[in-house]
Amino acid sequence: MRCRKQQLPDASAILAAAGSGERLGAGEPKALVELAGRPMYEWSLDALQGAESIGGVVIAAPPGMADQILVGDERTRVVEGGGTRTESVLNALALCESELVLIHDAARPLVTSALFDQVIERVASDSSLAGAIAASAIHDTVKQVSDDGLIAATIDRSTLRAAETPQVFRTAALREAIESAGAGEATDEAMLVEAAGGSVATVESDQENFKVTTPADLERAAAIFATRP
Repeated sequence: MRCRKQQLPDASAILAAAGSGERLGAGEPKALVELAGRPMYEWSLDALQGAESIGGVVIAAPPGMADQILVGDERTRVVEGGGTRTESVLNALALCESELVLIHDAARPLVTSALFDQVIERVASDSSLAGAIAASAIHDTVKQVSDDGLIAATIDRSTLRAAETPQVFRTAALREAIESAGAGEATDEAMLVEAAGGSVATVESDQENFKVTTPADLERAAAIFATRP
């Protein structure tokens, strides 16, 4: 049994690793692309397995490639992802029995165990919340534009946040939100829970928790890992 530094609730975690990674141009699923000498998904998996509040992990693997995912921990299982993000999450969710479930994208490999614990604690400490997500303030000026590219308005950026993962939800609320949404695709789970009427809080994310989407992002992530112990 793990020793806990503080009393935190056990949550299940889903590592979304089924994305194709077309924009990365690597010719293979993004989660399996090598980053600093390892498949990208392994960095997030290490952080998940090191979090104080996570009891077990389910990896949603690229379709047909579940056998290429190495778990290295008896608390970690692998399921085959679906054709969409929502399908992949739903496949993994079937193995989650805890009150809380955390979802993280394998494409954000620089995440820390501390951030996982912080987002989980945010939900656990407030019974009125259906979930909480890591999010970053937007520092650029944001413009709303028309279909022909003309500026229609300047948005007050002080009220805006860029949604990231990890995202944590009460498991029952997430299941209900996915069922209510039907077959529609969502860019993140928070929008489904919001649409179902759930309250979702934000937690300030780490600056290095960016999403690896392009070859330049991959180089940037590798450079940061080279500076870590």
